[in-house]
Amino acid sequence: MAKEIQKAVAYLRTSSAANVGADKDSDKRQRVAIEAFAKANGFEIVGEYYDAAVSGADPVTERKGFMEMLGRVASNGAKTILVESPDRFARDLAVQLAGHDMLKGMGIALIPATAPDFFVEDTPTAVLVRQVLGAIAQFDKASTVAKLAAARKRKRETAGKCEGRKSLAELRPDVVEAAKRLRRKTKAGRMSLRAISAELAAQGHVNERGKAFNPKSVAAMLVA
Repeated sequence: MAKEIQKAVAYLRTSSAANVGADKDSDKRQRVAIEAFAKANGFEIVGEYYDAAVSGADPVTERKGFMEMLGRVASNGAKTILVESPDRFARDLAVQLAGHDMLKGMGIALIPATAPDFFVEDTPTAVLVRQVLGAIAQFDKASTVAKLAAARKRKRETAGKCEGRKSLAELRPDVVEAAKRLRRKTKAGRMSLRAISAELAAQGHVNERGKAFNPKSVAAMLVA
């Protein structure tokens, strides 16, 4: 029975600009290794993506060629990425594992031609690095939450308010000022809250429902 042909894309990377060019063999060597592996294992290469002069320590999400490849993988039916070796994907172990875990979450297989089982085996080192990366991610999240909380506290201390619903003084300062003027208006005595509400309505100052402000709202305006 003939072996089913699977679609795959090839990913190439060279670290130094000195290894890039028609007279250099880094990309040629990688291409030969990937094509030989594909032929021997029933893969059809439907696309090739190359990050030239890109460090192996750079996160995969910051590589132009790699991200272009991810953007097109779904459209060409390939769910496998072939590389010459693990270090062509990434030299830094943390970058390797983080990148592979991202691809795995997207349902994409990553296979190095020189070590096909490299990203399949859960070695003690790989497990340790994943745990460390998880701990770092958790720390970053907790640190961000703490920084935001501290920033909100500082803003409350300096401005008195930094979150939640905006007050009438913030939303409609003209209405608040009008209410305060009416409160001071008469010599005979202060206007009642209801009287202020009625006068505000007569001046066209009404609430969001188009009705006169209730006395409690007027009272809040006067202390704003």
